[in-house]
Amino acid sequence: MNAIRFGQTAGRLARLLVEAALDHAAFEQPVSLCKLSACRATCCHDGVILSEEEARILGEHSDGIENREGQWRTKTREANQSELAIEFPAHFPRTRCVYLDDQHRCEWQLRSVQEGSHPWFYKPISCWMHPLILKEGEGRMVLTLLSEEEDSNRFASFTPCGRSRRGGVPAREGLRAELEMLGAISGRDFYGELNAPPSLI
Repeated sequence: MNAIRFGQTAGRLARLLVEAALDHAAFEQPVSLCKLSACRATCCHDGVILSEEEARILGEHSDGIENREGQWRTKTREANQSELAIEFPAHFPRTRCVYLDDQHRCEWQLRSVQEGSHPWFYKPISCWMHPLILKEGEGRMVLTLLSEEEDSNRFASFTPCGRSRRGGVPAREGLRAELEMLGAISGRDFYGELNAPPSLI
């Protein structure tokens, strides 16, 4: 059983991941575990950018996809106050993805489970990867999490799971499911690499 519906998009990501460097220091920062009742899907406030493949496949099942400024995205709607987290960033648009239900759950994830597939089967890749990013490094890509100082888009590091939290768990543990899925896509054990003992050499 394939874990992800978007084979071409996952394949392109895998080619980058195989040679990517791991930002070990970033994965030591403490983060909060995802808790929808508290964050109310803050990361989904502005929809998500989709690959052409994701837009085509998801668009076959719904009309919640649009092309905004040359990019395929999920549509958004205005959010009411009860749908926003208490710590909702003031600079975020007060909107939310049209694929969130009244309990802040992703309808694509729910559909995946209902069909007996992996929960992220239909979920856009950048959605379940959040807050992990691949960024340009010196000669190769780097898998990391951004600090507020590095976050030029003022997005990932301002969401509950992407913000460093005193008393949280190390990101390498809090984001284990995401790391293991990236490993399954690329054939590389990111979780194991981040938890390996330091070299004695």
